[in-house]
Amino acid sequence: MERMILVRLRDLGQTCFYNAQEDLSVKEGDCVIIEHDRGFDYGKIVSPKDAALDNQSKEPLKKIVRVARDSDLKQIEENRTKAKEAFNACLKKIEEHKLDMKLVKAEYSFDRTKIIFYFTASGRVDFRNLVKDLAKIFKVRIELRQIGVRDEARLFGGFGTCGRELCCARFLRDFEPVTIKMAKEEGLPLNPPKISGLCGRLMCCLYFEYETYKMLSKGLPREGERVHLPEGKGKVIGVNVFKRTATVELEDGKQIEVSYK
Repeated sequence: MERMILVRLRDLGQTCFYNAQEDLSVKEGDCVIIEHDRGFDYGKIVSPKDAALDNQSKEPLKKIVRVARDSDLKQIEENRTKAKEAFNACLKKIEEHKLDMKLVKAEYSFDRTKIIFYFTASGRVDFRNLVKDLAKIFKVRIELRQIGVRDEARLFGGFGTCGRELCCARFLRDFEPVTIKMAKEEGLPLNPPKISGLCGRLMCCLYFEYETYKMLSKGLPREGERVHLPEGKGKVIGVNVFKRTATVELEDGKQIEVSYK
């Protein structure tokens, strides 16, 4: 029997599900060798728990071949060293071709049959000649992948204001749209520096926390709302969705805490 395990491809790739044999013992953070494209690659276990997946494409998932051996880990480290050399070579070629793009990172596939170059740019870039030059130098498949600022934050990683590793780097598979409305409904200060991540965009956690806030907020009054209580009329000046309480200021200036079951 096979299990669906969440794996981040290489150091900088996407997070995807892979099949693992039932007797394969893995834990979070383990480096594994996986099937990918036309050969083998490596990744890191994001979650070792078997997960349900709605496979829209109906295509069979690629497999986790094994937990990385010492020899595999040595090759991965060598690949990282080679990727730095490839990065510098690509920088020189970008300057030669006078391309308006910022090279962010380079990485080799595990079997060294492909190099992926990640870059950012304000618009579309015609890099066909650049790819030809790089292919002549390295004699392998070359892939240039344009990414956004959120992807760049994922690549380099870091820690958010919560003190935990960035959600994008740790477990997020896709970037969902995040709006200022979410921050407003979650009662956060509408101050961009306080609700923005390292990428400068609204924090991803606003999206996946939003449904929970909506559920917990059901039946609660909104801040600024006028309410009628046994103690008299008043105005809601604060709401705690987790405690399901509201602070109400009565007309005589007295403040009381009202609990909502």
